[in-house]
Amino acid sequence: MQDPSEMPRAFAAAWNARDAGALAALFAADADFVNVVGLWWHDREAIRAAHDYGLRGMFRNSTLKIGRVKHRDLGDVAVVHARLHLAGQVAPDGSAAGRRSTVITFVMHRRDGGWLCVAAQNTDIVPGAESHVAGDGGLSPAEYR
Repeated sequence: MQDPSEMPRAFAAAWNARDAGALAALFAADADFVNVVGLWWHDREAIRAAHDYGLRGMFRNSTLKIGRVKHRDLGDVAVVHARLHLAGQVAPDGSAAGRRSTVITFVMHRRDGGWLCVAAQNTDIVPGAESHVAGDGGLSPAEYR
């Protein structure tokens, strides 16, 4: 890609086409990706395989839309933040899950005349929460005000 700010749109286009190969091609061979629950994939093939699994399963009916995008150019590196809006996820029981929003961060690197993502992290937005609290049942969102 010629402009790092294109990354969120390219990511969403590959997602909405259910094309894990096209999605993975946006990443450098040695890229890292941390998903919304902290799973950490360490290379392009792992990123492809994980997204292929999700796009054929829990996200098979989903649509990803792009909200606000912020791009910071740092020479041969750029940081791109984007708000993503997800609809159509399938819940574990097969029912339709509710809508979700996330903020994803892409660290882009200019290589061989184009830009590839070298690191990405996706974070769920939890309305009204300021932190998570660990308990016997796992993590729960918490608000302290």
